[in-house]
Amino acid sequence: MEIPSEAGLEGKVAIVSGGGAEADGIGNGRAAAILLARAGARVLVVDRQSERAARTAEMIEEAAGTATYMAADVTDESECEAITARALELWGRLDVLDNNVGIGSRGSVVEESHERWERVMEVNVTSMFLTSKFAIPAMIESGDGGAIVNVSSISALRPRGLTTYSVSKGAVIALTQAMAVDHGPAGIRVNCVVPGPVYTPMVYSGGMSDRARDNRRNASVLGIEGTGWDIGNAVCFLASARARYITGQALIVDGGVTLRGPERDSW
Repeated sequence: MEIPSEAGLEGKVAIVSGGGAEADGIGNGRAAAILLARAGARVLVVDRQSERAARTAEMIEEAAGTATYMAADVTDESECEAITARALELWGRLDVLDNNVGIGSRGSVVEESHERWERVMEVNVTSMFLTSKFAIPAMIESGDGGAIVNVSSISALRPRGLTTYSVSKGAVIALTQAMAVDHGPAGIRVNCVVPGPVYTPMVYSGGMSDRARDNRRNASVLGIEGTGWDIGNAVCFLASARARYITGQALIVDGGVTLRGPERDSW
């Protein structure tokens, strides 16, 4: 009996969008890029801010991994096409796409501006549509199928005053499931990770009080704080051969936050 044990990422090629982070902070995308490289993949780190993507690639290389970086706006169709073209130019194949780009918003539909609604949808949903549009044919051409991992949020499952953001992250789950059905026959697996309140540079760069941080930690039934590494590990699993029979799924990584009803949050 053959017992599979390897991640199956050795020699694979991965694109990680939103793979940068402020300074040496560990965001979801940076963590995923580092862990994919550690598992043997060659990683193209993509971020709108070149210096952030470059630092992620440098961190991978410092750990003896293989990576390069590219500055790109994943809401631009031509730039998304160029991202896939760059991966193929460098390594001749594409196996994994990890979509991490996202922005937030607050307020109800009454309070939200039309302009902000459109921008959140463009960044959080359209970007994943565009990157996948070019990545999937390249994965099929590479001959071994492929894996796409999109990053959603528990706000999609548990609205809490972030209406536009919640809707966009719900759309990510729907897009994930639709692509899984559309491209499964070609051997493309599509899943998403649904993070809870993880402590990342995007969260703390604007300032966070100790009390707010404690509240986020205590929202977990485990009483622990999630980090970018937790999301990166989930991405790496779903991209790997260990998840070969998993597609169209939304993997909640939240320390059990969604197990508690909203009315119990203050208990």
